[in-house]
Amino acid sequence: MTTNVPAVPAQHAHSGASDTFQLVSFRLGREEYGIEITRVREIILMGEITRLPQTPPHIKGLINLRSTVIPVVDLRLRFGMPTKEADDDTRIVVVTVDEKTVGLIVDAVSEVMRVSRDLLSAPPCNVCGPAREYPAQIVQLGNRLIILLDIQDILGQSPLDPAELAAAEA
Repeated sequence: MTTNVPAVPAQHAHSGASDTFQLVSFRLGREEYGIEITRVREIILMGEITRLPQTPPHIKGLINLRSTVIPVVDLRLRFGMPTKEADDDTRIVVVTVDEKTVGLIVDAVSEVMRVSRDLLSAPPCNVCGPAREYPAQIVQLGNRLIILLDIQDILGQSPLDPAELAAAEA
């Protein structure tokens, strides 16, 4: 699934690693988002999720990932988007935030790409949605825009410890 795209302008292609970074891009609806690859542990197929009562709607439940129980967050619901049934493209992006592992449900994973930091910009002040609510940056690749999410900020406002979630069930 790893794909190299010509996202790095030629003048930066041979410069130091600090000028570029890698991101995993994914779709929620028609919008494209990204997370820095240093946060991504792996990408897995959508599987069985054990639901927990008395948790926020965006926390879908828990999964067992190779004998490790991790919470799963539906990013569509976290961003106030309508829910969507899982299909063959639906994936769980497993990320690490503050030494905790969390699964993120996304509509589809697009690609892994290397991007020049020169292509980053702040979203316009009058924008609304996830780019406004949470610190984010915009990656502009020609006519293509990717919202680069600060996943720590997005998940930092939710109870994501599996033990805390299980205690809420009792």
